[in-house]
Amino acid sequence: MEINTNISTDINVQLEVADPQAAAAIYDAAFGLGDRLGFRASQAPTTGFRGFLLSLVVSQPSTVDSLVASAVDAGFTVLKPAKKSLWGYGAVVQAPDGTIWKVDTSKKKDVGPFTREIDDLVLLLGVADVKASKQFYADRGLTVAKSFGGKYAEFANPGSPVTLAMYPRKAAAKDAGMSPEGSGSHRIVMDSGIGSFIDPDGFVWEATA
Repeated sequence: MEINTNISTDINVQLEVADPQAAAAIYDAAFGLGDRLGFRASQAPTTGFRGFLLSLVVSQPSTVDSLVASAVDAGFTVLKPAKKSLWGYGAVVQAPDGTIWKVDTSKKKDVGPFTREIDDLVLLLGVADVKASKQFYADRGLTVAKSFGGKYAEFANPGSPVTLAMYPRKAAAKDAGMSPEGSGSHRIVMDSGIGSFIDPDGFVWEATA
């Protein structure tokens, strides 16, 4: 496949929800993401794990605690309480619309003044075959930034509102604290300059207007 190196690989996420206006207000109260996240109306049926997580990467544990607290106040449910791990400190919460969010940092203790700043918004896809999916997206113009065999892949999108990454579906479900089984719509659509298509795991992409 010939790759057009002039295309924009900026990624934007649209969550499919029953009431976009209400969802926007809930997420604004929880995380204050502004235009980094969009919403569209959909009643598409889905059951169980939707196959992805959204991750807020922050600088230190107090930021994790603050964002989780405001999310709970906005109606989110805690799936995994904040705690230290081998990789840092984090929690997992679920929005009223069903979307699962990680809030985490690589730090295990605060290293500076308190802030609610979000360093990165990462879309974590749970896929059947990391190597195959990585190649699928590389063929569409995305540059692989990190790759650990069939365990994890991340793409470089400097300046993009969202970073795309992927790992096995079972690992994603374990991360979310859920069973990997699920069916129906993922209830998420990505907009970008890499075209309109459905990937091998059924995630929908649309060309940015």
